[in-house]
Amino acid sequence: MTSSIPLWRHIQRNNFTQIKVLCDYLELDESNRQKILYSPRFPLNLPQRLANKIAKNCLTDPIFRQFVPLCDEQVPHPDFVPDPVQDACHRKTNKILHKYHGRALLVTTSACAMHCRYCFRQNFAYETQERTFDEDLSYLSTDSSIKEIILSGGDPLSLSDSTLTQLLTQLDAIQHLDRIRIHTRFPIGIPERIDDSFLHLLAACKKQLFFVIHANHPRELDLEVLQVLKRIQRLGIPVLNQSVLLKGVNDTEDVFLSLAQNLVNAGILPYYLHALDPVQGSSHFALADERGHQLLHYVQTHLSGYGVPKFVREESGQPSKTPLNSKLFLYTDKITVY
Repeated sequence: MTSSIPLWRHIQRNNFTQIKVLCDYLELDESNRQKILYSPRFPLNLPQRLANKIAKNCLTDPIFRQFVPLCDEQVPHPDFVPDPVQDACHRKTNKILHKYHGRALLVTTSACAMHCRYCFRQNFAYETQERTFDEDLSYLSTDSSIKEIILSGGDPLSLSDSTLTQLLTQLDAIQHLDRIRIHTRFPIGIPERIDDSFLHLLAACKKQLFFVIHANHPRELDLEVLQVLKRIQRLGIPVLNQSVLLKGVNDTEDVFLSLAQNLVNAGILPYYLHALDPVQGSSHFALADERGHQLLHYVQTHLSGYGVPKFVREESGQPSKTPLNSKLFLYTDKITVY
């Protein structure tokens, strides 16, 4: 008898969640094991296919750094706090965050395909008891100023297809909503999630959809990942990428340009480069804004304008993300404009 459980659910069960098991798999020597944080506040969750990409016994591997807890997380820093973007101040229902005019964010779930060590929402007080979105849909229905809803979390693709279908159908029925944006990292770690059933539910949605992935390093974008994203693009759904500027991950010119080139070659628009949100335990990823300006300038001189992401920081109380690209003009004295 064929199992009714989707393939991607089976694959997700193989995620590494035990640190010692992962250390053995990565063949870490004793010296490197001493730098691992074995009891982190934010638990390990790493898909097998991403673990397969990590160089053995290498703590500087850019994929390793993003997902494996190091003792560096225990180094205190006064500017790195549990809720760096003040999500709690903008909570309108248990699952709705409404910060900016014209759009709101629905925290669909606490579950993720993977746990990024720099996740700004790792301390978020998720609502896990209420399985429906009735209160949240009521809020959206009564505020006609909201034209766009962002499905985030956690990761909305952690929800079943039946739950997502019902949610999208309910959002379709809100007349003043024009756009639905889906933020996910599932395709990077478990591309099997983008199966025929999921594509069907996207195709059935009447609103304009935008599909936003999160990749920080070109090695995350292998052929299988790009092929499943192409299936979404063929539905007429724009696919965008957002990255976070991370020390030891994407802070060199060659790596950052390669990421941008891989994206645009696949028809994926680089959307945002986020300055690191200063969440507690992530200070070892921090870089000065100056480094972001230098990297974007390098991309700007090697790639068409649509390949240059917006460099932004989230600051609580501001009417939008704070743009940081303006300082690029400091570097444009040698640029030839076409």
